[in-house]
Amino acid sequence: MESWYGMFGEFGKLLIAAFISGFIGFERESHGQAAGFRTYLIVGVGSCLMMLLSLHVEELYHHVNANSVVRLDPGRIASYAIASMGFLGAGAIIKGRGAVRGLTTAAGLWVVTGMGLSIGAGHILETVFATGIVLISLYWLHPIRELAGRRIYSTLTVKLKAIDDPLEEVKKTIAGFPQFTILNINYEQELSSQTITYGVRVYSKEKEMWKELVTALATITGAIEVKWEESDVP
Repeated sequence: MESWYGMFGEFGKLLIAAFISGFIGFERESHGQAAGFRTYLIVGVGSCLMMLLSLHVEELYHHVNANSVVRLDPGRIASYAIASMGFLGAGAIIKGRGAVRGLTTAAGLWVVTGMGLSIGAGHILETVFATGIVLISLYWLHPIRELAGRRIYSTLTVKLKAIDDPLEEVKKTIAGFPQFTILNINYEQELSSQTITYGVRVYSKEKEMWKELVTALATITGAIEVKWEESDVP
């Protein structure tokens, strides 16, 4: 096995790291992520180079004996590469009002760093196998994610003229869409404009009838404005 790895040489390892990392980055690029093909390729090649440097540290200081103040730790560079990837991964994560996006991209950068280190250490076959697992999870495991029935928390803002008990009409309209469940309602009344604004916090499953619900609320007597936005997850 060692002789099989040896035919690649260090330049071959860097090329394999570039190919594998770029392949995974291409999937992220197709999803419109800022960290895409080029970012993944650079991370993979860089981590492979760091691993090669770690392996050659011993060669640089092989003349050092036990009485020297120099203490060698070939794994230190590799460990710092993994730790420092947290900063780049954090930059790929975006937090909205109700959701955190970019976690898969950050995890991809982290695993690509590990792949580069593994290739640099000569574990080519193991890295190719891990690449296959990662690509399968990215490309073909979306249906499994859909089975989870993930909840979406949102806030509906409905502004109406202050007519007799408009809240009951709002509740009745939302009740006509059983996919949505009301969590709580708050309101704000403006005496000068004779309007009342309800903030209705609801949750539903993904890809539900948001457009139809907003249209129905807009038809309530006295409706002035209807808005929908993401809400924090409780």
